Amino acid sequence: MRISDAIIIGAGQAGLAMSHCLAARGVEHLVLERGRVAERWRSERWDSLRLLTPNWMSRLPGWSYRGPDPHGFMTMPEVVAYLDGYAAGAPVIPGAAVRALHGDLGGFRLETTAGSFAARAVVVATGQCDVPHIPAMARDLPEAIRQVTPSTYRHPSLLPEGGALVAGASASGIQIAEEIHRSGRPVTLAVGRHTRLPRRWRGSDILDWMARAGVLTDPTDRLRDPALAQAQPSLQLVGRPDHASLDLGTLRAAGVRIVGRVDGIDGGRVALGDDLPQTIAAAQHRLDRLLARLRPVADAEGAPEEATPAPLASFAPGPPAIDLAAEGIHTVVWATGFRRDYAWLRLPVLDAAGEIRHLGGVTPYPGLYVLGLRFLRRRNSNFLDGVGADAEALAQEVLAHLEIRGRAAA
Repeated sequence: MRISDAIIIGAGQAGLAMSHCLAARGVEHLVLERGRVAERWRSERWDSLRLLTPNWMSRLPGWSYRGPDPHGFMTMPEVVAYLDGYAAGAPVIPGAAVRALHGDLGGFRLETTAGSFAARAVVVATGQCDVPHIPAMARDLPEAIRQVTPSTYRHPSLLPEGGALVAGASASGIQIAEEIHRSGRPVTLAVGRHTRLPRRWRGSDILDWMARAGVLTDPTDRLRDPALAQAQPSLQLVGRPDHASLDLGTLRAAGVRIVGRVDGIDGGRVALGDDLPQTIAAAQHRLDRLLARLRPVADAEGAPEEATPAPLASFAPGPPAIDLAAEGIHTVVWATGFRRDYAWLRLPVLDAAGEIRHLGGVTPYPGLYVLGLRFLRRRNSNFLDGVGADAEALAQEVLAHLEIRGRAAA
């Protein structure tokens, strides 16, 4: 059994940031990674995907983007190279998938595919985008229908011939829907909750304005309703070399059929909700509210005037259901978000929904911490540009815990 003062589970952006911060504090630690450094960026992203955040926002403790295009968007190979460079020298153990994490006298015991480990502190850094959420009703689809998620989709050429139904209209859903449509296949996009955003507004990237206005660093504990904030739908945003926006209006103009959310499945018949107008109105309301907060900052900086993006023109009423066979739809893409799978976590820290209970990343179990989740401490806690601040704060918590344990042992 290998023993270390601290163990970090996951060698993605969160785990590597924590490793850097612990090393800076002289804390002996190991980083356990089920695959390779940045494994999800390597093997669970589609070929054409780019970061949704501008390159200048790729900042981690002691590391930042140094390339020639600070306002561009890194491709997946570029993200992997960026994180590989950051991981140089970090004590990463690849191929060490954690099967069980137990409490033990004075600390923790971890059973992994690379053997057993023990530590006095553990940081769970497996991230926000852990396991794709596939609704239970997906089991009722015919076996002939290919079902994929943003983690398993790679390119339209690998899909069956025929049309596709994409469920979900946040960043992943709209990008995949557009790419499949451009390949010449008919696409139907079933729209769920989302946050509409333009890529650029008043001369700058929308995330640049959000950073300048302090939106991205809103402390979670100061939000009026943190639970409601954490339940906000994801941003409908795309990273492209031309900085173009992508929304339901541009998809409709291109020929993608826009319908209500997937409400149920009975064999090859997919029932659709009649909530499309309300969903689109809610997305517009979120956009209007955000721009109202950004506008004073843009005005103070003398940014060129630009009107708020107008509400999308009304969509024709969608069908109440789709017969997949009759319409030649052979693929369903579930772009319906992610869940966290903590089946290996054998400690009393999970809530009724199976999520880790914590306060700013500090769990109720002494010595156990979590990092890289959305709204952990700030709105951008799961961003490349936000996880570092949380890592710095939690590294101090880890150090304090180890010092207390060390005094107790003495």
